[in-house]
This record gives sequence, C-alpha cells and structure tokens, in this order.
Amino acid sequence: MEEDTKPILVPVGGDESNYGIMNIQFNPEDYRCKRPFHVEPTNIVSENDDMQRVTDEASAMNKRIHYYSRLTSPADRALIAPDHVLPAPDEIYVYSPLGTAFKVDSCTDGYGKNSSLVTIFMIWNTMMGTSILSIPWGIKQAGFTSGIILILLMGILTLYCCYRVVKSRQMIPLTDTSNWEFPDVCKYYFGSFGQWSSLLFSMVSLVGAMVVYWVLMSNFLFNTGKFIYNFVHDINVTDIVPGTNGSNKVICPSAAGDHPPQNRSVMFSSGNRTGFELFEEWWDKSQTVPFYLIAVLLPLLNLKSPSFFAKFNVLGTVSVVYLVFLVTVKAAHLGIHLEFNWFTENEFFVPEFRFLFPQLTGILTLAFFIHNCVITLLQNNRNQENNVRDLSIAYFLVGLTYLYVGVIIFASFPSPPLSKECIEQNFLDNFPSDDIMSFVARIFLLFQMMTVYPLLGYLARVQLLRQFFGNAYPSLFHVLILNLAIVGAGVAMARFYPNIGGIIRYSGATCGLAFVFMYPSLIYMISLHRAGQLTWPALIIHIFIILLGLANLIAQFLL
Repeated sequence: MEEDTKPILVPVGGDESNYGIMNIQFNPEDYRCKRPFHVEPTNIVSENDDMQRVTDEASAMNKRIHYYSRLTSPADRALIAPDHVLPAPDEIYVYSPLGTAFKVDSCTDGYGKNSSLVTIFMIWNTMMGTSILSIPWGIKQAGFTSGIILILLMGILTLYCCYRVVKSRQMIPLTDTSNWEFPDVCKYYFGSFGQWSSLLFSMVSLVGAMVVYWVLMSNFLFNTGKFIYNFVHDINVTDIVPGTNGSNKVICPSAAGDHPPQNRSVMFSSGNRTGFELFEEWWDKSQTVPFYLIAVLLPLLNLKSPSFFAKFNVLGTVSVVYLVFLVTVKAAHLGIHLEFNWFTENEFFVPEFRFLFPQLTGILTLAFFIHNCVITLLQNNRNQENNVRDLSIAYFLVGLTYLYVGVIIFASFPSPPLSKECIEQNFLDNFPSDDIMSFVARIFLLFQMMTVYPLLGYLARVQLLRQFFGNAYPSLFHVLILNLAIVGAGVAMARFYPNIGGIIRYSGATCGLAFVFMYPSLIYMISLHRAGQLTWPALIIHIFIILLGLANLIAQFLL
C-alpha cells in the first residue's frame, strides 16, 4: 500500500537540475524503475544509431499516461496513475510524440544498474586527475619516507571523511533524502550559509581544476608542436639545460637558473635558422600558446550541452594506464637511485623528512577529492549495501596508483648526476620534448583535457548561473562573460604563474577545508548531538580533523 502512494508522473519541463543522462527527466526516488518518461524528439537517441519505433499499443499507453498527468496539477497527489497502465518492466521506453523511443534496459530493483566493479573503477577514474603529475614533486618536497607515510595517512583520512559524506543523508530523521546531494545536506544543517558556502568552495575546486588544465594544455601543446616541427623539418635541437646522456635522457629544467627552458634551444643540423627562430618566436610556451587555446576551447565552452564530450571519458583511464606504463619502462632503463639521509641534505639527495611536507598534503587533498559528487556516483551502484566496501576499494586503488607513480619516479630519478631537487612539478617536464614516450603521453593528456575542459566549464556554469538567474543558460551574453573570466584566469596563470603544484595545493587545501574536513565532521557532530549520542571522544576526534584541514590551508601560504 505504501508504494501505491508514490507518484509515478513527472511533469514535462521544469528545472534542468532534474535532467538525467540524455536530458531525460526522472525522479530518483522511483527505485523500482517503473516510471514512464517523456523527452523532446530532439533528445531521442538509439543504441544502434537507428530510430527505434514503438507499437501503436505502446504509443496509446503513453498518451494514457499523459492524460492522467493533465487531470490534476503536478503538485496534487490526489490523482495518481495506477500500476495497471504501466508497461511491463521489459517494455519500458523513453517515449517520444513522434513514435520513437529509447528502451530502458537492465532495470532492477536497485538504485542503479552498475555493478560493484564498474562503480569502483568509476570512482577511481573520477579521482585520478592532474594531481598524479605532481605527486613525485610532492614526495620530493616532503622527503621520500615522509611522503610515503603522508600518502597513506591522507588516503585514510579523506576516505573516512568521504564515508561521513555518504552517511550524512541517513542521519537526517523524518525527511526523504533519497535524491539529495551533499550541498543539500549542508543547506539542511547550516541554512543559506551552507548552501552558498558549499557553492563557493565547489566553484573554487572547479575553477582551480580548469586553471590547472589550461596551464597543462599550454605545456602539452607547446611540447607537441615543438616535437612535430622539429621532426618535419629534420631539426636536431638540444635544450640548454643540464641532463643525462644516452637514449633515455632526463633533464633538469629548474637548473637552468636565469635561462628558463621556455624556448631556449640550440639547433645543430639542417634547417632554415631564420624559419626556426620565427617558429620559436610565435610558438612560445607562455607568450603565445596559451592564447592559441582560446580559439579552440572558448566556442566549446559556450555550447548549451557538453554531452558529446562525455563520450571521451574513457581517455582518462587510457591516459593513466599509459602513464603507469611510461613510468615502469623509464624506471627499468634508469634503475633505482636512492640514498637515505634522514635529516641532512647533500648535493644529490634530499632528507627523508622535510618541513615542506604541507605542500604534499595540499596536493593530496585535491588528489583524493571526490566528496562533492560521491553520493551521485554511489547512487548508481546496484547493491547499495556494498557502497562503503566499494568506496574503500576505490580509495585503495587510487592511493596505490599515486604511490606507484610517485615512488617509482622519485626512486628512478638519476641521482647522480642530477639532484633529486630537479624533479619538476609536472614530472613529464623532466623528459625532453623529443622523447617519443613522453610525446605520446602529452598527446593523450592534451586530447583528454580538451574534452574534459568543456565538461568542467558546464558544471561551473550550471552551479553559478542557476543560483543567480534560475537558468544554466540565461543568455549567450551571460555565458560568454562567465567563460571569458574562467579562460582569462587560465591564460593569466599560464602566462605569469605556470606553477601547477602551487595551483593544485591552494585549490585543494581551500575546497578541502570545507568539503573534506569541516562540513562532514560538523554535520556528524551536530547529528549526534541532536540524537543525544555525542561523546567526548567523537567530539575531540572530529574537532581535531577540522583543525588539521585549517592548518593544511594556512600552511600553503606560509611555505
């Protein structure tokens, strides 16, 4: 009887926030997946790229459903279409007035149809981002031993806080929170302050990620263009930076001192010197290349829907797998170069413990950050009782990947002749532009970031413009102004502060203070207090977690 009181009709139109995949409007509370859907004809898709027709009987049934929906207002629950007008579970379609439909497959009684394995790797793929390129540098800043310890501790701490996020909805009594996200929970406990502060910190994480992407895309595009030009014109170029000899060359750009490795190079063989100098003038890492990206990415940011780019998400997995492969091959050729100096520094090695370790914790806060979207990812898990287990496995795999890449790059870095201090904030910069494996990695990452960047811009647009205008696309003018501001920030950073380690640290520690450390702990303590179950150990532990997040943020500006 209880399930008969649940409305099965969803009004056409409404807030874009209720759109699911393919802009299908749905109500996540309908765990039986029996709800009929309606989409506009332009949104109809097909698995086989050919229009799927529905029978006259199914089309008539769809009209009956809409007849019921018009007999009363959507908010009125007095008249609800009974179950006998619904199609059988294996005949549920996304109906269109044109008689075509997308069939809903694998409908189960769970919240979604993803297996635990798919859910685990979805979380792994979402968390694995640009931070992986800075992990070796972070280990160098913290010291080899303390770096490994910090990766393990930060992984455990962020996992616990993420667990508190997942459980936060269940601690709200007498309220249906099945379709709530974490910002909704923050609004419930902290009112408008929780709503707007969560928006602010969410925008910090999004814009910070977009700025890092722009700096990295400028880097990858520059090195890719340089490699192609030299190859086509048969030019042998050597960067004016210290480095090792042999086929597996490693360079130390930071040792160039007053001669940064932007375009500083010497030409040794055939080619037109005038043409080469002209190329270097117009193909500069900080002066020109960041502006070239505007012509490609700004139009993509202004698209109403970035759903096309979501099809390329698999490139993220491919890129990470290739990076692991690259690291393994390079380490096999370079060997292991380690010397344990616990507190003293020498010419080639760094101490095992350094006071710069907060720089690594800032990076790791963003590296393990998934707290603002973990509820959405786990809602699609077929077996909800496995959410905590699957989340823990995903965190373990992410931590293992970071450990492997960071430790292998640090350990195999050739010291001597180069110092460990030469490890760059983007470890690919330690390989020259003519290195084939690094060239392939940069191509993979460049294309992946160019497809993810419009998705990040869309998320920023939806979160910000909807709050002020009630619409994610109020007009092309509003969208263009927002996108120009975001792009301008990326260009400015690539031009004047191409320091991806610093950007990752600041944005990670800032948004992490709210989403990772403060809100989950405060919400847990408040909910326990309201239930009369708050104990002194729980209070002390969670206040300590908040203080750690605050110290992590302050330390980024002191080092």
